[in-house]
Amino acid sequence: MSDGCADGCSAPVGVGLSDARRAVLTRRIRWFVAATITYNVIEAIVAIAAGRAASSTALIGFGLDSTIEVASAAAVAWQFSGSDPEARERVALKIIGLSFFALAAYVTVESVRALLGGAEAEHSTAGIVLAALSLAIMPALSYAQRRAGRELGSHSAVADSKQTLLCTYLSGVLLIGLLLNTLFGWYWADPIAALVIAVVAVKEGREAWRGEHCC
Repeated sequence: MSDGCADGCSAPVGVGLSDARRAVLTRRIRWFVAATITYNVIEAIVAIAAGRAASSTALIGFGLDSTIEVASAAAVAWQFSGSDPEARERVALKIIGLSFFALAAYVTVESVRALLGGAEAEHSTAGIVLAALSLAIMPALSYAQRRAGRELGSHSAVADSKQTLLCTYLSGVLLIGLLLNTLFGWYWADPIAALVIAVVAVKEGREAWRGEHCC
């Protein structure tokens, strides 16, 4: 099953793995999930605090997105905490799918509010630095978890890695929006780009719900 990505991906396999290799991959995914949760908790606290200080809807939304990412990673952590992760996979996928839908709904509402005349955000050095760090860190974490999840044959681990990748896109959107607002006063750039992210989130949520993630 393919999600239409362009890099020639295939569905998670997990076939013919030895018990030792399966154990290694399971531990690796647990580590990636723990790292994702830890980073996103810190990210959420910093983003929400900076967003309130600068009256930035984008920054506050980014912080709330981080809490959704924590929920997604926690679902995978719950799955792999059991003796039979495969038995819990469908429930984990449903939780991940719902987290995508929640993110899309929030981003859409806040973007429309911003476009219709929300409060103009002030410059935020902390927000720019945070967005830049996330843009550098999250792609590597997403790739590593996706690679391990595909080898293990875990749809939920792959779906969660795509949630992390979506966080990367949001980081880019946030960084561009903050910079354009700071340099040119273009407050509308971020909400328009965020609406595109909301569409992607709906697509990813549907695929996670159906168990169609591959890469």
